[in-house]
Amino acid sequence: MKKSFYNILKGKFLISDDAFKNWRFIIFLSFLALFMIASSHRADKKVHRIAQLNNEVKEIKSEYVDVRMILMQAKMESKIIMDMAKRGLNPSETPPRKILIKTKK
Repeated sequence: MKKSFYNILKGKFLISDDAFKNWRFIIFLSFLALFMIASSHRADKKVHRIAQLNNEVKEIKSEYVDVRMILMQAKMESKIIMDMAKRGLNPSETPPRKILIKTKK
């Protein structure tokens, strides 16, 4: 047991007669490790992109709320009356009347 452990530490399994099997397995493990690293990098990029898009969505929602608030204030009757008073238009003092048209038969 002690001798085999020292052989592994010295790397004799890489230079022995049947070392080709070992080299193939080591190369396979190396490619597998590279594939796993590349896959994790792609997953990290996707996570960062999702976080960036979530931030953009929050900003756009905030902008939407601000614009909606400005629009609601602009549509208020008191705001319209003040804006028209600056132009010289005032609300009518007399209420509107219904006009009835009678047709002759």
